[in-house]
Amino acid sequence: MIDLAALRSLGAVDTHGSVVAAADALGFTPSAVSQQVKRLERQTGVALLERVGRGVMLTDDGRHLLDAGGRLLRDLEQVEAGLHRRTGVVAGHLRIAAFSTAMRGLVAGVVRDLLDAHPDLRVSLVEHEPWDTVDLVATGQLELGLFHTWGDVPVDVPDHLVRTAVARDVADVVVHRDHPLASCRSVTPADLVDEGWIATPEGTICRQWLSRMYDGTGRRPRIAHVSMEFDSHLALVRAGLGIALVPRLGRAALDDALVAVPARNPVPTRDVVAVHRRTLDDSPAIRAALASLCDAGG
Repeated sequence: MIDLAALRSLGAVDTHGSVVAAADALGFTPSAVSQQVKRLERQTGVALLERVGRGVMLTDDGRHLLDAGGRLLRDLEQVEAGLHRRTGVVAGHLRIAAFSTAMRGLVAGVVRDLLDAHPDLRVSLVEHEPWDTVDLVATGQLELGLFHTWGDVPVDVPDHLVRTAVARDVADVVVHRDHPLASCRSVTPADLVDEGWIATPEGTICRQWLSRMYDGTGRRPRIAHVSMEFDSHLALVRAGLGIALVPRLGRAALDDALVAVPARNPVPTRDVVAVHRRTLDDSPAIRAALASLCDAGG
């Protein structure tokens, strides 16, 4: 009989490319993961891994076993979720990923309330960028993920994931109080073509949206400084080093040195979306978390 726990370990090795990385993701020791894979090889009588450079990869037999066994794991996850629904108890371990502003502006309070209401529930939180979050949920490494989409900047979501709209967020152009734009009731991209921006790194969704804002102006945003965190953006604006497009979600109250000016044509709007696997539809923990997130997102 194939050991399903060992099959999960094999899948983690395939996903992460090494026994050590798989162990870290699963919360086991590398020795435990290695022993599980070896036990699976003894049970099946075939080699499942082969070394490639400093890492490992599945053999053809290992790939066949994981592809076929993955269906068993998905069925088992669905059965387990249905069983939990029958009992009505919100329990188990819920692993959630979110982007930074959602973590502090939405998730932290929701999780605190969930744990207070359901003492048998355990929650682990981790921050990730949207594409990583979707991938981690899709591959079974997390149960629930929150990501954001700006306008028509796409985030591909596999068919076996379920999307739930949680909130809608708006970003403002934040400037220093002495900046000429600070007195404006609103601004358009045409008003911003000569400004120096403090922006997130190239390739992030926020950076892509900032670039899309300039469509039709014949210009590209002039990036003066690059920083990953919006709190850092505010500090740089406060120092008079540029302007920034900063979402309202998770944004601390602005001090007297900063002014938030609404933008229009287009209004920089992002949707906050939760994803989970369809096999977890019946999970009371997933349902409780989604309900709380949607209530808080309003």
